[in-house]
Amino acid sequence: MQKSSENYISLWLTQLPNYFWYVSVGAIALLISVPILTVVTSIFADHKEIWQHLQETVLKDYIVNSLVLMLGVAMGVLIIGVGCAWLVTMCEFWGASLWEWLLLMPLAAPAYILAYSYTNMLEYFGPVQIWLRNIFGWESIDEYWFPSIRNIWGAIAMLVLVLYPYVYLLARVAFLEQSVCTLEASRSLGYNPWKSFLKVALPLARPSIIAGLALALMETLNDFGTVQYFGVSTFTTGIYRTWLGMGERVAAAQLASFLMGFIVILLAMEKLSRSHARYYQTSSNQQKLPRFHLNLWRSILAFFACLIPVTLGFFIPLIYLLNLTIRNREETLNESFWELAKNSLILAIISGIIAIIVGLFMAYGKRIIPHKIIKTSVSIASLGYAIPGSVIAVGILIPLGRFDNAVDGWMNSNFNISTGLLLSGTITGLIYAYLVRFLAVSFNTIESSLTKIKPNLDDASRSLGYGAIATLIKVHLPLIRGGILTALMLVFVDVMKELPATLVMRPFNFDTLAIRVYQYASDERLIEASAPALAIILVGILPVIALSYRIAQSRHKN
Repeated sequence: MQKSSENYISLWLTQLPNYFWYVSVGAIALLISVPILTVVTSIFADHKEIWQHLQETVLKDYIVNSLVLMLGVAMGVLIIGVGCAWLVTMCEFWGASLWEWLLLMPLAAPAYILAYSYTNMLEYFGPVQIWLRNIFGWESIDEYWFPSIRNIWGAIAMLVLVLYPYVYLLARVAFLEQSVCTLEASRSLGYNPWKSFLKVALPLARPSIIAGLALALMETLNDFGTVQYFGVSTFTTGIYRTWLGMGERVAAAQLASFLMGFIVILLAMEKLSRSHARYYQTSSNQQKLPRFHLNLWRSILAFFACLIPVTLGFFIPLIYLLNLTIRNREETLNESFWELAKNSLILAIISGIIAIIVGLFMAYGKRIIPHKIIKTSVSIASLGYAIPGSVIAVGILIPLGRFDNAVDGWMNSNFNISTGLLLSGTITGLIYAYLVRFLAVSFNTIESSLTKIKPNLDDASRSLGYGAIATLIKVHLPLIRGGILTALMLVFVDVMKELPATLVMRPFNFDTLAIRVYQYASDERLIEASAPALAIILVGILPVIALSYRIAQSRHKN
């Protein structure tokens, strides 16, 4: 009996490290899933009166506007993203190699910054209309007509200009990976570039294009600043109004659950697209892809097809904001700006470091114990990036508020001490929201680096007597340093740009660059907003440069 007990204890001690990974990764998944579960369970809450009021007044507008917005953005990003990806990958024209990475630059500019910039440029006292009045001698608005962009079509245009790179990037990768033999066969059948694109390249690239489209549409549903500034009622603006304007937390959570339904449909469509795709290469991808040589007129058209989205989506807003900032530097680069920059940097750095630590822990746990429980937990923890920031904010504030109230009530009843709000409306709660939202970015980047390390290195390390943690520190960390830095940079930039979650969850008297841009723009004070907006764009260029470098390398390989 004693020997059996010793064997049991020995076996339990042997399995203890595995149990540690199971429990830890499962706890992370549970922590990340709390906001999602809170929003989903809100469907069953009994708030019929307020929900009936929403149904009778604004719910239809939320649904219709969200669908129109998604449809318009989908058409725009597909036309620009796929078209430009095909041109720079498969066609020979002047500047093609330059446009490969320049077409990514609009990723650095959030849509709400474009909305504020173009509105100010195109308004009656903006530079465009002043220039037109000077040329044609018009003296008042009654003498001419000028379109307004502050409507749903303007919102679609702003979102298309900053979101098409999602489709462009994945479509370009798909075109690069296509078989040389397949494309040469299409040429031997007499297909011109247009027919080769429609009948061969486009169907083969469909799964990647759908994946990019799903990302663009999820960002569309997440947008708050653009649609709010243009007066377009969508679910994100509705959640904000219901929560802060009407004081109805549960109703806001129910609206958030409705919005999550759209996200689930998008994810299901993307997964269905990949599940039916079975495309294989029939030749080495090291062969150089054949490029179509365009004549003079087609080269000019291709050049301007790439120039226009980059110019509208990046260069014009950048130059305009830079000009405003420098011309009014005493108003823009003041103490307030540097205070905002410090707040944003603190949040971004802390959130980035925590996301790296948690993402590394999850990715390594999945590597050393590829069990179904671990994989399921990791999948749950990676859902946050697909959920809009406004939904995450609602899903976090409700349980945090309950926790704060419970602790405060217990301390009052037992010790006559009021603890107040411990987590709600604090930096801790805000960083928690960032972790839920952007953990998937960190995890996916680090896991991608880990998968490139051969398993025999792990075996060699174990044979030398190193445990799992020692192997991670001495073997893996030096090899994945680049992936960790990339993940840190991506999370850093995403936190700097995030508006909906920050707007709802930030502490009182604690503003960031994104919040101040939103506040100033809402008050039609774009001069004061120019420096924070410019700072966000300049920070956003960092990951774009990294992506551009990888694209340049991929071109050399193909």
